[in-house]
Amino acid sequence: MKKIMKVLSNALTLLLYLLLITMIFIVISSKASGGEPQIFGNQLKTVLSGSMEPTFKTGSIIVVKPVEDPSALKKEDIITFMEEEGQLVTHRITDVIKSGENTLYKTKGDNNEEADSTLVMAQNVVGEYTGFTFPLVGYFIDFAKSKNGTSLMLILPGLLLLSYSVITIYRALKEIDKPRTPKKIEKTA
Repeated sequence: MKKIMKVLSNALTLLLYLLLITMIFIVISSKASGGEPQIFGNQLKTVLSGSMEPTFKTGSIIVVKPVEDPSALKKEDIITFMEEEGQLVTHRITDVIKSGENTLYKTKGDNNEEADSTLVMAQNVVGEYTGFTFPLVGYFIDFAKSKNGTSLMLILPGLLLLSYSVITIYRALKEIDKPRTPKKIEKTA
């Protein structure tokens, strides 16, 4: 039983440390990039609307990789692009239009009945969807980017780790203070 408790204790300690490191990474990455966190050069984008449901649920995080050659994208690719108002949108390409040296994309949200009203110029494409989605994590990331969220995400795991350490030390001291009964030594003749 003690071995099982020790393994569980070590696993919990490791989990709390990983949680703390993950929170620090998310907060610092979000602040450094000025928006969405990045992992291995890929950007994490929060899905803010239901226009791409059921492909992405609102509040999910999608992983988007930067596009080296935006004019090489094809029909059915899911892209993230900058709209005229400076807002990022992620929709599916429904048609590719070549106009001289320019490439334009007709896009549409999977949940929308109509295609987008304006064509997307290739140079406005920010990234391409990689196929990785993390449902509902976007709400957490948005909260972590707020002042209160940043504070809580950095302080809470540390407090949990500190509390757990105090409990572990208390149990160890209690175990040391236990009176021990001497073992009987049997004599063999």
